[in-house]
Amino acid sequence: MNKWRIKKFDELTLKELYEITRSRFEVFVQEQKIICEEELDGVDDKCIHIFLEESQKVVAYCRIVPKGINYENISIGRVLVLKQFRRKGIAQEMLNVAIEYIKLNFKDNKIVLSSQLYAKELYESVGFIVKSDIYEEAEIPHVKMYKVFN
Repeated sequence: MNKWRIKKFDELTLKELYEITRSRFEVFVQEQKIICEEELDGVDDKCIHIFLEESQKVVAYCRIVPKGINYENISIGRVLVLKQFRRKGIAQEMLNVAIEYIKLNFKDNKIVLSSQLYAKELYESVGFIVKSDIYEEAEIPHVKMYKVFN
């Protein structure tokens, strides 16, 4: 099991925030060419940030968005693993860490997310179910997914 960091926004150091931003920029802007939607969307200060560092670089990241901000339910977003760290089970492990954190810290039993279509199987592997037709978001095919737990 990797050493995951889980922090509220005001608990992040400037260095951690910088490295999270760099990794998000690398994956979403440079790699996926997402420039039509605001990557820094003004929501981060309300989120829980989950990340993995290696050599002081954030190599995997996601955020938990409390309900009522992006969706009526709690959500997981900005999920990324840097290219050279993919296909090693890190994303699945990170999602399980996020799900466990939500179970322990929120009084909600449903998580929603917007998955890029190519990543749908990743989310299905940790119990998410597709609940929409394919739609475009940032010019990339997506599906809405949810997970319910007791």
